[in-house]
Amino acid sequence: MAASWLTFTTPNAHSSVAGPDYYRDQFPYTLPPLVQFEREPVALNPEHDIWITDTTFRDGQQSRAPYSVAQIVHLYSLLQRLGGTKGMVRQSEFFLYTKKDREAVERCQELGYRFPEVTGWIRATMADYQLVRAAGLKETGILTSISDYHIFKKLGSSREAVIAGYLDVVDAALADGVIPRCHIEDSTRADFHHVVLPFVQALMERGRQAGIQVKVRYPDTMGVGVSDPYAALPRGIPRLTHLLRTEGGVPSEALEFHGQNDLNAIIPNAVSAWLYGASSNNGTLLGIGERSGNTPIEALAFWLIGLTGETQGIDTTVISEIADYYREIGETVDQRLPFVGSNFNVTRAGIHADGMIKDEEIYNPFDTTRLLNRPPGVAITDKSGAAGLLMWMQTHRPAEAAGLDKRDPRLVRALDMVMRLYDDGRVIAIADEEVHEILDEAFAGVGVG
Repeated sequence: MAASWLTFTTPNAHSSVAGPDYYRDQFPYTLPPLVQFEREPVALNPEHDIWITDTTFRDGQQSRAPYSVAQIVHLYSLLQRLGGTKGMVRQSEFFLYTKKDREAVERCQELGYRFPEVTGWIRATMADYQLVRAAGLKETGILTSISDYHIFKKLGSSREAVIAGYLDVVDAALADGVIPRCHIEDSTRADFHHVVLPFVQALMERGRQAGIQVKVRYPDTMGVGVSDPYAALPRGIPRLTHLLRTEGGVPSEALEFHGQNDLNAIIPNAVSAWLYGASSNNGTLLGIGERSGNTPIEALAFWLIGLTGETQGIDTTVISEIADYYREIGETVDQRLPFVGSNFNVTRAGIHADGMIKDEEIYNPFDTTRLLNRPPGVAITDKSGAAGLLMWMQTHRPAEAAGLDKRDPRLVRALDMVMRLYDDGRVIAIADEEVHEILDEAFAGVGVG
């Protein structure tokens, strides 16, 4: 029996097009967004080829100090190494508005990499499109905001007028042989059948007439997407992906998901986009982006491998270099961030350390040494125990640790010294230099019994 709070959509509940539809049954605003379901799920339908695209230098610059040209060029080179020769990081998009933006585009193009392909990003205006022409780009993203929140509240216009303006810019790009990638912003709060669908169908038809495959990026702009296959429109990522393919006629290779993390569901949503038919997933390095951030490219890389069963040429070790470079340029990297945080594969629990001494696979999800150049580690606290100290020694003092047991009296004395520090009020982990001093004193003061 279904839970009493489970809510299903009402047929034809959103059939009116007389005015804006803000989906108040799902977005009351006075509460968190409410989830609704359909009674039938969407079927899994993944495409054989899937890949990643990058917006580090576009959306990623909207929540931090702008990158310098040199920083952009270096990070772009790291993206090229991460994605490998098969182009698993397929494209990277750039602003074109300032002299610095355009210089960064030119410098990255001069590197001559096939992947990631340098593409642009513009608003849907003819003035902005002139920047694409001037840059000589083969593809550009075009912001085509699609929800009534944007059409009526932000643009102060009508659905018909806004869509007509978008199509004018698309037509100009097609006339020049430039691939338009239309970003249907806020698609997870938009009227699919009356706005999204006819717009996407018009894009596909214009592309057919021009002999150019128009692309569609569907952003979950407010991070309200739901990854469950039963989730209803407009929030259900599986259903939205499925309908863009089947009713919108968008081929998988031209369909790209862009996630935001406002409700902390960014990875499930991104993975569901792949599972239900989009070939492309858009993200940023370290997830740095607008508000709560974008889909982290490093996470997408691991999920792509996990889904396909092959590395696809991805060099995961570059991820640690990327994190180190961000620290070098002054970016604070959350210590708990998966894959790149300093605590990612570091334990503070003695029971975990005890297991990892026996076999690191017990508490390590994969070979972090091989895949990230990061051996599992331990931080010494009042919770580490003798096993934690022994594991620390195996990394930092391997010769002394060889053949050592956690019951060794010298190690027991070192643990007693650690515990006294916390009894005296210490609250933070003990730095490696301090651990060395503690072990020097403990091993000098107690012989092997």
